[in-house]
Amino acid sequence: MILMLVVVFVCIAGIALWKVMKVREAIAAHAHFAMPPAAVTTVVVKGQTWQPVLSAVGSLKAVNGVTVSTDLAGIVSEIKFESGAAVKKGDLLIKLDTQQEDAQLHAAEAKLELAKLDLERKRDLIAKKTISPSDWDSAQSEFHQMEASVDEAKAVLARKRITAPFDGYLGIRQVNLGQYLNPGAAIVPLQSLDPIYVEFNLPQQNLSQLTVGKKLRIRAADIATDAFEAEINAVDSKVDDSTRNIMVQGTAQNPDHKLRPGMFVNVEVLLPETEGVLAIPVSSINYAPYGDSVYVVKPAADGKPGQEVEQQVVKLGPKRGDQVSVLSGLKDGDEVVTSGVFKLRPHAAVQVNNAVMPDNSLTPKPKDT
Repeated sequence: MILMLVVVFVCIAGIALWKVMKVREAIAAHAHFAMPPAAVTTVVVKGQTWQPVLSAVGSLKAVNGVTVSTDLAGIVSEIKFESGAAVKKGDLLIKLDTQQEDAQLHAAEAKLELAKLDLERKRDLIAKKTISPSDWDSAQSEFHQMEASVDEAKAVLARKRITAPFDGYLGIRQVNLGQYLNPGAAIVPLQSLDPIYVEFNLPQQNLSQLTVGKKLRIRAADIATDAFEAEINAVDSKVDDSTRNIMVQGTAQNPDHKLRPGMFVNVEVLLPETEGVLAIPVSSINYAPYGDSVYVVKPAADGKPGQEVEQQVVKLGPKRGDQVSVLSGLKDGDEVVTSGVFKLRPHAAVQVNNAVMPDNSLTPKPKDT
């Protein structure tokens, strides 16, 4: 029995020693184990010339824009335009029925002719001193009154002819032939399209940067074209009491008539260019409540082969497109990780592969927007 117990004890001790040796071997292997390097893309930081801007959302407004209407009641007798047509100042749009006004004009002209004949007769009589000066004065007054009556009748007739007040483009016709119109009834919208105003608001702290003649850049999301150039032509004289914003008005040339009144546009006020701005892709930033950071690629420490990353806290500035400027934390020539940031930690080994790079454009144009 004792011999059997000794044999069992020796076996158990041997197994335990074998397990201890295996654990020690595993610990030693783990000490030399290294995670495979993470594949990342990078960009080398270089100083750029940036055009600082003040951004806002604005709306377009016609330099001249009205809804043409009539100030006299009447029945539409003629329509001389088509919806959407271009017109010149003075072009006839519609004509109201003028039968009654024509008759009144003929009556006024007949009375004027009679007053003129009477004035001619009395001119001869006053020269012969056969009538009193008061009779001559009455004849002159009567003649001038008849002239005024004729002018009044012609003015009423002219008001029955609705013409374009300025050059522009018509909208959708809102009247029909034979329709009775009350005073003020809408006939058709009329807008001038070139040039066109853009109006937008900026905070009061930007007031010192807003001067007449400063260049603007306008983009409309629905128009697949380059930005439209404009310039400030007026700054409001009063800051809004409720928002503390000030309204700014700019003028843009619109020869192709792509911009239309009422459209929303993105407006950028161009400020003096800044040299040596360090800008990196937005995808490089590791955003966190305690501070934003990036990973900078450096040679591996302790003479090890390969490369590793060092986490660097940065202070960010304005953004433009896919890029964001860095005010502090980086220097010219630093190699910054642009993709794969979420899987990194300080001193992690990395392998740079720039075969496929993330977007890094100042004026991005996503395909699906």
